[in-house]
Amino acid sequence: MALTVARELWFAVVVLALWWVLSSGSTSFYFPPLSEIWARFQELWLFDRVPTDVWPSLRNFGLAIVLSCAVGIPLGVVLGSLRRVREIVSPVLGFGWALPKLALLPAFIAVAGIGDGMRVSFILAGAVWPILLGAQDGVRAVDPGLRDMARSYRFGRGTLLFRVLLPAAAPQIFAGIRTSLAIGLVLMIVGEMLVASSGLGFFVLQSQQSYALVDMWAGALLIGMLGYLITLLFTVLERFVLRWHFARRAMHAAG
Repeated sequence: MALTVARELWFAVVVLALWWVLSSGSTSFYFPPLSEIWARFQELWLFDRVPTDVWPSLRNFGLAIVLSCAVGIPLGVVLGSLRRVREIVSPVLGFGWALPKLALLPAFIAVAGIGDGMRVSFILAGAVWPILLGAQDGVRAVDPGLRDMARSYRFGRGTLLFRVLLPAAAPQIFAGIRTSLAIGLVLMIVGEMLVASSGLGFFVLQSQQSYALVDMWAGALLIGMLGYLITLLFTVLERFVLRWHFARRAMHAAG
């Protein structure tokens, strides 16, 4: 894992080094030197504004992703298992997945106000779909031979679900969660930019509107770092939970 992270980071380090060197003499108001951005980054985020901006954003984001999993995985398993139900609700699922979530923001504000509940619901409205569809497709793709074997051993529904369907569908479920993390992060920032009085999105927009562009760049830098760290932590969890899956892929690749 450490070697994989090192391989991923070397290019980012090179880009940052080039940015630092090439921007060192910049006098542009809109593109300040990276050294100035980094100095301001340390003043703001280590750790003065963490309780007021970083923590509320991450709390709402994390809660929305947990709720997306709690809603999306069971529904996806049910729809993947019941063909007739899936055919009935398929047009609604297609509509919900395709509908731009920003179009729903006024409705969320009207129903839930502009507090944390609205922001969590807004993220949930976009993040739940990849998880639901990943679980549905994962269950549909389960080898019929596995189902027949389970029936021959007279597995109960609970045993069939937790010993056959979920393990077989897990790779696609995790792929859906990975997509949901990216969508959820974008919706978190957009929601805070439009209707919030705290959070990272609010800070970045407020900095831009007050022409504090060094602060704006420092906020954007933090958002990028958080996005990478969230993805990295999820990758560690995925490789631990699905270690059997990655071991089998490595065996096939070697063979």
